[in-house]
Amino acid sequence: MKILLTGATGYIAKRLLPVLLSDGHEVICCVRDKKRFDASQYDSAGISVIEVDFLKRDTLDSVQKDIDAAFYLIHSMSSSINDFESMEIESANNFRECMNQTGVRQVIYLSGIVNYKELSRHLSSRKAVEDVLKKGNYHLTTLRAGIILGSGSASFEIIRDLVEKLPVIIAPKWIKTKTQPIAIRNVLHYMKSVLLNEQTFDRSFDIGGPDVMTYKDMLLQFAEVRNLKRRVLIVPFLTPRLASNMLYFITSTSYRLAVNLVNSMKVEVICSENNLNKIIETDLIPYKEAVRLAFDKIRQEEVLSSWTDALAGSILEKGISNFINMPDHGCFVNRKCESINDEKLVFERIWTIGGNNGWYYANWLWRLRGFIDKLLGGVGIRRGRRSSISIYPGDSLDFWRVLLADRKEKRLLLYAEMKQPGEAWLEFKVKDNKLCQTLTFRPLGILGRLYWYATLPFLIYILKGMIRKIARTK
Repeated sequence: MKILLTGATGYIAKRLLPVLLSDGHEVICCVRDKKRFDASQYDSAGISVIEVDFLKRDTLDSVQKDIDAAFYLIHSMSSSINDFESMEIESANNFRECMNQTGVRQVIYLSGIVNYKELSRHLSSRKAVEDVLKKGNYHLTTLRAGIILGSGSASFEIIRDLVEKLPVIIAPKWIKTKTQPIAIRNVLHYMKSVLLNEQTFDRSFDIGGPDVMTYKDMLLQFAEVRNLKRRVLIVPFLTPRLASNMLYFITSTSYRLAVNLVNSMKVEVICSENNLNKIIETDLIPYKEAVRLAFDKIRQEEVLSSWTDALAGSILEKGISNFINMPDHGCFVNRKCESINDEKLVFERIWTIGGNNGWYYANWLWRLRGFIDKLLGGVGIRRGRRSSISIYPGDSLDFWRVLLADRKEKRLLLYAEMKQPGEAWLEFKVKDNKLCQTLTFRPLGILGRLYWYATLPFLIYILKGMIRKIARTK
């Protein structure tokens, strides 16, 4: 079966792709930028990649006409606070018109549960997208989920940050809102099982786990799994704005995502009755077991995707290709090289840099810069890295984005996503028994130049120490 997979660099699609490939399907992955997607990590001849942006009609011609089914997994909640609804509607309209020009029989859309009378903007947008997709010349199957629990999911990582960092969690009154979380394994099972299943054509189904619980229950049961004693203190006067700021500063989430998530917390997300479990046999995973399974994946270094795989904002929307060639005109450059004896050892240090491994020198200064970035509304340093042993173009790496990760050429190129008056690239390259480390900064106006000179003493100190630590033999 030939399947079109949209949002292929996103959290859900990256989990679904290996499932579809293992079932023997031919999968066409839609990405906005091919350089952000490394198909070589999937050992399958059934995968192909095309560049498509469903917000740009002129890119839609690359979609093949002979597809059997398509998954619509495009969401814009983390892209904007104000404009994500219009972006989602435009994308859905373009996708529908594109599908109408193909032979696709079924479109499968992963949406949110929308049974409450008053919906958040996020859930209203999901429902509006479903209404748009219904008008296509194909059968639509909509799976409506609430909180999805899995290693690397936004909900899981936010709960993890709150529980593991705070002995007492200060929460708004709507933390008593009921929800019905579902394990990522169950979501993937439903998604693959409805594929060209005629009993699911032109229908929508709420999908959730076996536990209906409040957000407070979720925090406390998560703490039980982690063998932590935690208290939740409900503060009635905590406004959505204050709650969003607290979530933003304490967790690794972006501010845009924090605002949209807090607004969604006011809405009950409980499944309405349906017969999907009669159509598809499923063993639903309880909440605590889903948490344990997620930590098993983390311990085994098998986290296939993370919510941070999405771009931090509009910085790289033009595509990695537009940033992969470091500029030289009008830039400040700090380049250092060190002779080395063991290229393999040194490159392994580069390959595993950041996250829990740190930056090998003056880590407290890196953390301070991340804290300042959070104060300025940036991503901060707490995003870490998805895996401590593997890295691919498009991955987030603390407050950097990986542009190029080439083991063969022994080269790693990062682009800065922190708030600063300019753009920055950091490159590591190992060649001919030499390690070269290059920081390139392209300032924005006078403020950018002042920023460079003000931070230069700290940069020299950090960069000099870092390359020596990486290059050392022992």
